[in-house]
Amino acid sequence: MKEKILIVEDDLAMRIGMSHFLSSSGYTVKICDDGLKALSIIDSENFDIAIFDLKLPGMDGLSLLKNIKNKSPNTGVIIITAFAEVKTAVQAIKEGAFDYIAKPFSNEELLLTIERFLKFRNLELEVEYLRKSIGKKEGFEGIIGNSPAMREIFEKIQVIAKTDVPVLIYGESGTGKELIADAIQRLSLRKGKPYIKINCAAIPETLFESELFGYEKGAFTGATETKKGKLELANDGTIFLDEIGDMPFSLQAKLLRVIEDGLVYPLGAKEPLKINVRFIYATSKNLKELIKAEKFREDLFYRINVVPINIPPLRERKEDIPLLIEYFVDYFSKKYHKSNIKISPSAYEALLSYHYPGNVRELKHAIERAVLLSKDGIIDLKNLPEELSHISSFETNCFVNNFSLKECMEKFEKNLILKTLEECSWKKTEAAKKLGISRKALWEKLKTYGVDDNGGGGI
Repeated sequence: MKEKILIVEDDLAMRIGMSHFLSSSGYTVKICDDGLKALSIIDSENFDIAIFDLKLPGMDGLSLLKNIKNKSPNTGVIIITAFAEVKTAVQAIKEGAFDYIAKPFSNEELLLTIERFLKFRNLELEVEYLRKSIGKKEGFEGIIGNSPAMREIFEKIQVIAKTDVPVLIYGESGTGKELIADAIQRLSLRKGKPYIKINCAAIPETLFESELFGYEKGAFTGATETKKGKLELANDGTIFLDEIGDMPFSLQAKLLRVIEDGLVYPLGAKEPLKINVRFIYATSKNLKELIKAEKFREDLFYRINVVPINIPPLRERKEDIPLLIEYFVDYFSKKYHKSNIKISPSAYEALLSYHYPGNVRELKHAIERAVLLSKDGIIDLKNLPEELSHISSFETNCFVNNFSLKECMEKFEKNLILKTLEECSWKKTEAAKKLGISRKALWEKLKTYGVDDNGGGGI
């Protein structure tokens, strides 16, 4: 079905010109020359978009905007303004307008703004659909997501939670491995029992054994009293070994013995302790590669890799991003006592377009920052971290600064190269292959654009 557009413009030539162009572009268009007439038309017909000037006979643009938003809140409003009225146009956006275009503007700029609104509206409808389909914002046990990959993980959690089978959670940093572990523990038969978490990458190797296994008084210099290890503290409950790939190789054999026999040997103890613990593991590393490098025991790998759960990075499940955005905006709005926070279309587009090397954690921090920096209840592009906004602002910069075609193409090429390099961890050969150019050509472009060739140290 064709989208319906109402044009309110008292300049006859502009009114007819816009109507002809948008009709030929596939839209159903209705026109009028007066603010009061427009309001009467809105009363009797539904429109997807209303486009009008700030200065109109009968009723000014701001008053018409407020009336339209009262009568038809789902109608998108695009304001036409002269350069001197930009400040008023910004006020119109705060009142609910989608965007403004400053005179003189081209047909292509008008069409681009309309298409951006329709894309934005479709995303809002998708968020609403996803929210209804999962029944609540949390998704599953506090984990946000409704993509096929996440639904599959939720189903697996429900199957394995009430068993004692070892679980190994794979995922890049920031994907939510700990949230998955927490969900398994909450749904398990050991809920309410001890739940001990250890980050294997955060404990110095010299302290790891005593931290995990404990020690007896006098076991070594400085051991003035007996200390229980984490394994003993987790008895009858669950222990979560995060970043298991960083466990010192020398201790992996001892952990294997605990898994196989249920026996813990504290440092300096004459007799072992019998424990009953459910193990959950997580890693951001490729354990098979670590085995080849002789940094991880193969026999330990097969004991812990009984039920693997693979969490895809956020860039591979972009349908979850709108839900996560909504959840974090709501969460941080309440945390920082800011009400009715809205995201501008350009900021929303940036949040959706970014590839998130830091995954959900990076999105969470970006939203927290944006909520804190937002003014007048609007999260704008300038409130987002620079790395999120530099590609999304490309089109805006080209229009606002009247760049030539050559300048726009150069900016697009540079941004695409930077984005690809970031996705490939600055490995030039991999990035060049993804871009479809030679490594030499990539190097030359980096030199042309003044980009540090050692940005990530990759080859």
